[in-house]
Amino acid sequence: MARTGETRVPSKPDFGLRAWQSSGATNVDRCSVTEQQYDTMERSTGDTMNFQLNEEQLQLKKTVRDFAENEIRPHVMEWDEQACFPLQTIKDLAALGLMGIIFPPEYGGGGMGYIEYATAIEELSRVDGSVGIIVAAHTSLCTNHIFIAGTEAQKRKYVTRLAQGEFIGAWGLTEPGAGSDASGVRTTAVRKGDSWVLNGSKIFCTNGHYADVVVVIAVTDKASGTHGLSAFIVEKGTPGFHPGKKENKLGLRASDTAELVFEDCVIPVDHLVGRQGDGFRDAMRILDGGRISIAALGLGMAQGAFDCSLAYAKQRQQFGRTISEFQAIQWKLADMATEIDAARLLILRAGFLKDEGMPVTRESAMAKLFSSEVAVRCGNEAVQIHGGYGFVKDYPAEKFYRDAKLCTIGEGTSEIQRMVISRSLLK
Repeated sequence: MARTGETRVPSKPDFGLRAWQSSGATNVDRCSVTEQQYDTMERSTGDTMNFQLNEEQLQLKKTVRDFAENEIRPHVMEWDEQACFPLQTIKDLAALGLMGIIFPPEYGGGGMGYIEYATAIEELSRVDGSVGIIVAAHTSLCTNHIFIAGTEAQKRKYVTRLAQGEFIGAWGLTEPGAGSDASGVRTTAVRKGDSWVLNGSKIFCTNGHYADVVVVIAVTDKASGTHGLSAFIVEKGTPGFHPGKKENKLGLRASDTAELVFEDCVIPVDHLVGRQGDGFRDAMRILDGGRISIAALGLGMAQGAFDCSLAYAKQRQQFGRTISEFQAIQWKLADMATEIDAARLLILRAGFLKDEGMPVTRESAMAKLFSSEVAVRCGNEAVQIHGGYGFVKDYPAEKFYRDAKLCTIGEGTSEIQRMVISRSLLK
């Protein structure tokens, strides 16, 4: 809410605490906001507490929503049933500037922040989570890894093309024996003269078959554990590198999830991203931002499940009246709406702190944990509200139900998020 008489539109949503403090609350909860974060938020926000998107962000939200409704919704079930990657739609999103939204204009990006990015992912996922996760994996994981840890030459060569949608990106960390436990990585990179030679495989790589550029984590020093992991750029068409099995999935079926195989794959020495041995550390930094995007993915699907449930409840009649008149349905809708709003606020807080350059490990984990589980609950309730129609593909509820589950698994399971949060609390 703005101060009386104030008409200024803020440049970004405000999440300051001074207004709360001035109302008589004097004990800031240090478990959820660190002293440094509190001070930064206080300086940034003045005397107001504003949870509204500004005019530019609302315009972005409308633009993405209109695109999703007009260009994605008519094809959702076709893409899902055929497990068809919507390549042309991704190119169209690139033309709108959405494939590089968080990167500076000098690297071909939109120069926006994580609040705008989360807003875009939410609106795409509200219609089709498959499109949301394609954009998220390309942006948060592959492109952002090069942007954060890469050399200036790597940024100019790869980030620019990725941000403009000329290239599609993928990221490879998970292996058959290394999921939540990244220390189990077995893919190796051995230095030979002016080259690195990669051997091994990655699984569950979003965009795998369509990626022009992959950032892959490999072992360069086995004796050093996670401190012996390094990151590398591998281009499509490099001898010894090829996508393997395409997964036949429960949900998000229009997104491509594939194995990546490296067999004596030789890459130039300058394709190392970041310092040798920093691959794991950099990957954790990347996941801090990636979890905000997966939280937004879950939020969008939860909102989509709620929207279709509300519309259905208002038109479906039983016992001579619409089912929206029954308290049981009203309470389901009320719970869904409340949890969706709570998830959105957690995401906005994490995005705000990320844009301020503050540590967000705990906040992004909280947002991802809560939003993903809200998505699953809302998908479940959507099917229940639709009854028998929720179980058939003529209605969107069953797809939201299937798609949402991935959010509690990808980029760190709910169990891992709880570990991240609890470790932060117990430091």
